[in-house]
Amino acid sequence: MAHYSCILWDVDGTIADASAGILPRLRQVFASYGLPEPDAAELSLWIGPPMYVSFQERAGMDEEQAHEAVARYRELAAGDGYAASVDIYPGVAELLRRVQDAGVPQATASTKPENQVRAILEHYELIDAFAALSGARPSPEGRADGKSFVIGQALERLRAAGVDTSRPVLVGDRHHDVEGAAEHGIPVIFVDWGFGSAGEADAADFRVADPDALGALLLR
Repeated sequence: MAHYSCILWDVDGTIADASAGILPRLRQVFASYGLPEPDAAELSLWIGPPMYVSFQERAGMDEEQAHEAVARYRELAAGDGYAASVDIYPGVAELLRRVQDAGVPQATASTKPENQVRAILEHYELIDAFAALSGARPSPEGRADGKSFVIGQALERLRAAGVDTSRPVLVGDRHHDVEGAAEHGIPVIFVDWGFGSAGEADAADFRVADPDALGALLLR
């Protein structure tokens, strides 16, 4: 019997590196508001958390402005194509297949809009590796579902698919993953190849440097 009964995956910074598309779009949105362009280090902090929140906390916008900014960003993303300028991290696709072949059900748990998650996984022909997808729901107000919500949604959808969710684990790269999983009492494996900064892994249960090390934990 596998150590974990199911595996939940963050997407941005864990499975996929979408920074080549995300960062230029963010720069365009900032320019449209006449805001100074953040440096690369600051922009990297936007990858992972809900953008609706980041536009308020990091750009100083009110709720109405943040809603409008998210809409502008999504319009740019739709125009580019959701899988454009997205790369799967080396070794991760192979690990997803190894886990699938081992019979351990997998789900996404991403605050990225669910249609974008689906587009990326379909583009890279990885969609069948997942028993369930969970991403942020469309919101006319521009508000994004937080990490705790998408984790709960992932567990519900796995259970609906007949999956044993008694021993889940979450794989992620930001403190939001650690905090969201803690609300459900789920252990976290923190990956070092994503966008997390120093200290974000402190409360995680495990920390790994590469997909081989991750695979050793997931399939032990």
